[in-house]
Amino acid sequence: MTRFGYGVDATQAADVRRAGGAQAWFEQQLTRPGSFPDRDAEQVRRWWPDLERKPADLWKRQLAEVRGGWQVMEDYGRWLLVRRIRTRRPVLEKMTEFWEAMLHVPVSGDAHFTWRVDYGDTVRRHALGRFDQLLAETTTHPAMLIFLSAATSTKRAPNENLGRELLELHTLGTGNYDEDDVKASARILTGHHVDLWETWAASYVEDDHWTGPVQVKGFRHENGKKDGREVTRAYLRYLAHHPLTAHHLCERLATKFVRDDPPQSLVRRLAKVYLKNDTAIVPVLRALVASKEFRSSAGQKLRDPSEDVVATYRALGVRLDRPRGADSGVHAILWQASGLGLAPHAWPRPDGTPVRNDVWASPSRALGSMEMHWSMAGGWWPTADLHYRKPSAWVPSKPIRFADLVDEVSRDLLHRPATGRLVTTASLATGCRAKERIDRDHGLYQWGFPRLLAAVLDSPDHLAC
Repeated sequence: MTRFGYGVDATQAADVRRAGGAQAWFEQQLTRPGSFPDRDAEQVRRWWPDLERKPADLWKRQLAEVRGGWQVMEDYGRWLLVRRIRTRRPVLEKMTEFWEAMLHVPVSGDAHFTWRVDYGDTVRRHALGRFDQLLAETTTHPAMLIFLSAATSTKRAPNENLGRELLELHTLGTGNYDEDDVKASARILTGHHVDLWETWAASYVEDDHWTGPVQVKGFRHENGKKDGREVTRAYLRYLAHHPLTAHHLCERLATKFVRDDPPQSLVRRLAKVYLKNDTAIVPVLRALVASKEFRSSAGQKLRDPSEDVVATYRALGVRLDRPRGADSGVHAILWQASGLGLAPHAWPRPDGTPVRNDVWASPSRALGSMEMHWSMAGGWWPTADLHYRKPSAWVPSKPIRFADLVDEVSRDLLHRPATGRLVTTASLATGCRAKERIDRDHGLYQWGFPRLLAAVLDSPDHLAC
């Protein structure tokens, strides 16, 4: 639940119990996510009306200096974070995030921002479907075409950016193609256009499609028609079903959800499942979670900046209201993620948000997380339009041993019992002894409770999954 989610909160814990346990809950999340009503997550999109505007309208508003594209994209990042905090469908959200990062279109950019929200919606629709369909939709999506310079690629001047990244990042993987493959890949993709700087409409221009025989790895096509959309579909389907693509995708999945150096035996097993099931994603995830490697690697993955922010809000039970001003906490949540290293999908390079621990396991990241946990444990910042729980939510009216209090806080925040290591850490952080009696007249309750909450949030039990 922790690796395929954003931190267990009371609602998710109740969902797991109603489903009949973690395994049943996960299966339901895979095959029937709609059985978990998600109105609280879905309705927040209305908080940011620009997310519903058409590309041409967004561009006109930027030109008129009503609202810049960077501001719209900040809204998009905030919406993603709040949606993840509220969702009852964490597996769908997690896989949307995974594919949106792998098939990466950054949220920065004066052109592709116009189509970026629609691109994310497209990924979400296919996140638990089939990869061949997801690849076809994303490769020819206006946001991807603009970002990787294919929106103006023609038969006279084929741009190779998208053709190359399609092979290296989205399918076969580094070192599994040559320059002739790149050239042919670029030629196949010519004809797809976006009317940049004017209407921003997507179209297919037959006169701009390169015709003639093409070959990429084992894919061959006469490519004799001016309308090349058929060959594009066949080409993308070929790539999606290629064994190298199966290995590349499954290795990234295992790196994200198992450990940074996933066993190649696991990757090979997952790749076989992927190919056997016609690139369907759900059977691969089912096999991944059922593997002994997955079960034995709990706690080995570090939450990235956005995951840490979302998990902290969920753990503390912070309620977010619709933003009413520039200082609203819902606005600040994006600054918190940026302060830890990266806002959602803001990675500037085409290779997308890294899934390895070593990128995020730095001293500056650790200090940033500790500062965020401390400010939120005390409810000091952000505060506008946010509602924090009081210490009375954890400390009973009758005296309780400090070790037992730590256990109750751990079960509340993390939905797991406190380890001896966590009790020792909390004792050092607060100055309380394990057998010390805590009541509502105690200094811990009166002024020191943030130290206990921060100690739990700073622990590997919260930061790792």
